[in-house]
Amino acid sequence: MLNILRRLAVTPAELDEALAALGLDGTQSVMVHASLRSFGSLEGGAKTVVNTLLGRTNTLVAPAFTYNTLLNRPAAFTNARFDRDSRVSRDIGRVPQEMVERPEALRSFHPALSFIALGEHARQVTEVQTLASPYQPVGALYDLDGYALLMGVDFGSNTTVHYGEYLAGMPLLTRYVPVDGAVVPTAFPNCSADFDRLEPHVQGAQVTAGNALLRLYRVRDLVDETVRLLNRDPEALLCTYRSCRCQQVRELVRANGLSPRPHPVSGG
Repeated sequence: MLNILRRLAVTPAELDEALAALGLDGTQSVMVHASLRSFGSLEGGAKTVVNTLLGRTNTLVAPAFTYNTLLNRPAAFTNARFDRDSRVSRDIGRVPQEMVERPEALRSFHPALSFIALGEHARQVTEVQTLASPYQPVGALYDLDGYALLMGVDFGSNTTVHYGEYLAGMPLLTRYVPVDGAVVPTAFPNCSADFDRLEPHVQGAQVTAGNALLRLYRVRDLVDETVRLLNRDPEALLCTYRSCRCQQVRELVRANGLSPRPHPVSGG
C-alpha cells in the first residue's frame, strides 16, 4: 500500500515544462541554487537539473564554494589547496559539483568562494571576481539582466543578496585563503540566515515540480531591493544568533554606518 502512495519521480520532461512555465526560453543567464531532496524524487538527479537548465539558458552559473580553504586568522602556511577541480562543499549542493565535473565549465579563481559557469557568458561571469569583491560574478549577471533560480531552497541560499549588501556598503569581514602558495586576506560577508526578510520586497515567478517549489527572480530586482532595504534599515538582514559573525558586522554598522560601493560595469 505504501508503494502505491509514493510519488513517482519527476522526469526531465516535467522539469523542462516547469522551467518553461517560469519563462526560461534559452535566452537568459541564470544562477541556480538547488536542493535535489526537495523534489521528493528526481529522475537523473543533478545531471538532469544541469542538462535541462542548459537547454533553457544561455549561461548557467552556480556558487561552487569550498569552505575548507577558509581561515579565520592569517597563517604562514596551510595544507588547504584549491584548483579548478576541487570538490564543492557538501552543503552547497550536488548541482554545482555536477557542473565542476564538466570539463567545458569555467570556474573563478577564489579558493573559498568560487563560481562555476557554463555557456555563452561563462568567461564574463567568472573573470570579474576579486579578493576584495568575491561576489562580483553576481554583478556580471546584473549587467546581463540575469536571473536567480531557487529550486526547493529558501532565501538563505540566495547568494545574489550578498552582492546587494556589498553595493549598499555593508561592512565586510576579513578572512584568509591560500593563493599561489601564500595566505592572503579576502573580504567575507555576514551570514544569510535571515535573508528571508527580503522576500516580501521582491516579486518573482514560481511553479512546482514534484514536491519542489521553483522560484525565479531578476538579479537586478534582488540587488536593488537589497540596497533599498538596507538604506532604510542597515541591520535588516543580520541574524541575531549570539555566536554568529553577524554580531561583529552589527557592531561595525552601529559604529560607522554604511559605505556604499559603486557597481562597475563588466565587459562583454
